[in-house]
Amino acid sequence: MSETGSELGIHDIFVIGGGINGTGVARDAAGRGYSVMLAEMNDLASGTSSAATKLIHGGLRYLEHYEFRLVHEALAEREVLWSAAPHIIRPLRFVLPYQKGLRPAFVLRTGLFLYDYMGGRKLLPPTRTLDLRTDEAGKPLKPGYRTAFEYSDCWVDDARFVALNALDARERGAEIRTRTKVTSARRSQGAWTIDIEDMNTGVREAVRARMLINAAGPWVDHVIVEALGDNGAHNVRLVKGSHIVICKKFQHDRCYFFQNPDGRIIFAIPYEDDFTLIGTTDQDYKADPAKVKISEEETNYLCKAASEYFREPVRREDIVWTYSGVRPLFDDGASAAQEATRDYVLKVQGDAATGAVLNVFGGKLTTSRRLAESVLEHIEDILGKRGAPWTKDAKLPGGEFEPLAFDAEVEKLKRDYPALPPALLKRLMGHYGTRARFILKDAKILADLGEMFGTDLSAREVDYLMEEEWAVSADDVLWRRSKLGLRTAEEDKARLAAYMAKHQEARV
Repeated sequence: MSETGSELGIHDIFVIGGGINGTGVARDAAGRGYSVMLAEMNDLASGTSSAATKLIHGGLRYLEHYEFRLVHEALAEREVLWSAAPHIIRPLRFVLPYQKGLRPAFVLRTGLFLYDYMGGRKLLPPTRTLDLRTDEAGKPLKPGYRTAFEYSDCWVDDARFVALNALDARERGAEIRTRTKVTSARRSQGAWTIDIEDMNTGVREAVRARMLINAAGPWVDHVIVEALGDNGAHNVRLVKGSHIVICKKFQHDRCYFFQNPDGRIIFAIPYEDDFTLIGTTDQDYKADPAKVKISEEETNYLCKAASEYFREPVRREDIVWTYSGVRPLFDDGASAAQEATRDYVLKVQGDAATGAVLNVFGGKLTTSRRLAESVLEHIEDILGKRGAPWTKDAKLPGGEFEPLAFDAEVEKLKRDYPALPPALLKRLMGHYGTRARFILKDAKILADLGEMFGTDLSAREVDYLMEEEWAVSADDVLWRRSKLGLRTAEEDKARLAAYMAKHQEARV
């Protein structure tokens, strides 16, 4: 134990990692009555979980690799998660143009038939065939495309999904520490002593826990080696996925699923009203996950692949933003990155008498709730059972309305705040759901929300994010709690950073 710290009361579970896996486990465990502490060395969702393609999906292409268990589980989760968070998860229709010379039409039809019936779909509409010569979805495409298949999946605000899991975990009793790094962990007296350091203040503490959950994502092996002292750890295959964002490429609200001659696929997705998101790539990655960024090769690949389909080519100068993430896939020995399993793998070492650790490899936004349930089964085996599984029918904060009622909730907000801009109210509902009222409170006019930082970001919203959602920096607000960074000028970003720094000092 560091001489600057003090030993705290023992927790049942200590979770390393504030991505979707870590926060999902913390939420489920806290809801069952376990005492939980979670440490994230940066901001919530600062790694892989904010660099996704923003989809809650079954993974149509995983059928080609015979990952039927994963696809079935993911398909079943789409409507479960949509019901839990209808403010940040919405249905999305995908248009898959038939491309002669690639996957045969009967293969696509068979895959989509399975897709429709494997997962217990109730609210999402089924697959249908489109004539691209007459359907609006054909207008942005080159004239050679005649037939497409349209199917359902869902869109998600990935980083907000993580924040809401963390928020729910805290409200159920978990202690969530961001900007807190685990420097070492050692077994002692049948439990773990975990040394942690506050990355802002440098203050160190020693925390005791009966069980350790390593959900560090791309850093999971690093934690095993550096913090746990197992020098032989090599379990993950790091695969980089990059995306480009361009100005709005088409007017309808559907997404495109494009096949490429190399066997890979990309999506073109309506994004933040005024943009189109194109991605993703699949490349093995050997460098520091904290320094991941799109390469020239990936940029060219995405522009070329999208341009094979769109009438108007996607050019480098069209790109307004890019982002990259590293997927920590379990290393199953696949020869190509796109063939590596997307399923999750859980490995337990130790027991209740010696102090157990469970390492989480892989995982997806879509299957994060089920992954957490699987982790809890192991926790119950080691620590004893507390409460029963509960998350399947539970709402995430702000999602206390029916899946198809989002527009109705926006209209209620407009009626209650008639003098506020409708676009602001819709955005707040899409970020916070019913908790938008926690921000708006008694506001009558826009000035009541305080200083504005470009766009429609108000001081009152920033205060809420700092007080309730662990936001510390301007990037936390502009790129993870929202994507307002796409529309915020540099001078407004600087004002926001200064405002947050001043208020952070006041809070300390």
